[in-house]
Amino acid sequence: MLRVMTWNIRTGGRERGGPDRLDRVVAVVTEQRPDVLALQELRDFDRGGLLAEVAGRVGMVPHLARTCVGQPVAVLVRAPWRVLHAGRVRRPFHHAAARVVVGTAAGPLTVFSTHLNPYTGGRRRMEADWLAADLRRSGGELALLAGDLNTLDPTIDHTERLAGLSIPYRRRHLRRDGRTVDTRAVSRLLSAGLVDLYPAGGGSEAAGFTVPTRHGGAEFAPMRLDYLLGTPAVAAVTRRVRVVRGGEADRASDHYPVVGELELTPG
Repeated sequence: MLRVMTWNIRTGGRERGGPDRLDRVVAVVTEQRPDVLALQELRDFDRGGLLAEVAGRVGMVPHLARTCVGQPVAVLVRAPWRVLHAGRVRRPFHHAAARVVVGTAAGPLTVFSTHLNPYTGGRRRMEADWLAADLRRSGGELALLAGDLNTLDPTIDHTERLAGLSIPYRRRHLRRDGRTVDTRAVSRLLSAGLVDLYPAGGGSEAAGFTVPTRHGGAEFAPMRLDYLLGTPAVAAVTRRVRVVRGGEADRASDHYPVVGELELTPG
């Protein structure tokens, strides 16, 4: 069984002038023990050996994707799973998109870790199109896109939920008319053939909310912004998807981790 986890750890697990949350982040990862870990908001992980330090503490090998605007993202892989190729999607993402190919007995599994633009739906839609194009070029049947997509689920009504947000934060999720909820990024990825693995795993709407946590998140209402999306072949082997709550996960970040279990073996 392949266990995959995605998590936005908020500003590298550290607050400038505030608390260091990295020990809590490491504790959650250690407890969940994912085989493949997609991380976002890795501020300062590209300098001073911080990435290697954290990867060593959780017993995984890291593959980082840098950005010149926002914050890096990464995919970490645990032995005996074998990395066939690692790189990044070479487009001007606000944050970044890492691409790692892992060997499985069913064939290569391409894993993307990404964090879409937090501010405008138009940019998120563009970034989603870049990911969909890269996915098509990769040509593999087994592909998984994991990350903070900063986009609401296009299948449910969010009117009441957004009404509780202050205007600047509400605007992040609305189209230019100021009324229509902007779900285009996730819609584009679903139209490209990906499957939302959370409802495929039978989860309820409320149980799928990934923000906010007890650590904070004034910019959020209870909502799902973090996703595991897979090709139909990945959806067919997905056995469970859940949001990790409680313990250190409540205060390690403003996002909760999402864990999926796939019936795949190393190859």
